[in-house]
Amino acid sequence: MEKQLIEYCSPTLASLKTASLFRLSFSAKNELDAQIERWNRQLSEKGISVILLKQWDKNALVYVCRKSHLELDLKKEGVSEFLHRYGYEQSDVEYTLERLKSRLKESEEFPHEIGVFLGYPLGDVIGFIENAGKNSKCTGCWKVYCNECEAQKMFARFKKCKDIYERLWNQGRTIWQLTVAA
Repeated sequence: MEKQLIEYCSPTLASLKTASLFRLSFSAKNELDAQIERWNRQLSEKGISVILLKQWDKNALVYVCRKSHLELDLKKEGVSEFLHRYGYEQSDVEYTLERLKSRLKESEEFPHEIGVFLGYPLGDVIGFIENAGKNSKCTGCWKVYCNECEAQKMFARFKKCKDIYERLWNQGRTIWQLTVAA
């Protein structure tokens, strides 16, 4: 899991991005729970939460976020109204995360509003949904439908961050050392 935290979550660990998401294979549920609990104990004082969003067979969908950033994202113009369309009755962080878990569990389709929870621009999340993932201006960490120039700069920052974090981790730095405090 540590390698995947570096590979998929570096911008979140560096406080450049609200959250990250990755799929993790596991052999035993109790080991997965223990691993998530350990990471939460270690990283919570730096403002990071590691949340099991969904599990199936021997796979888990793991969400790594800065709840303080998510709280700000949920207060952005239009976000509350947008999420309300998908049954989110409140914009409280804990409530919305529980609702997202429910949506993942109950829906056969992937709930694409998850982009809001990953810190993607609302216009791009809406554009992805309305265009069924087609007709984007460019693709990087997400599909871009609005501000291509700004997104390209962000993608470059995320890639540079990931490259630096991978190099430092391979040189012996720990996740704890690499995680920026909130």
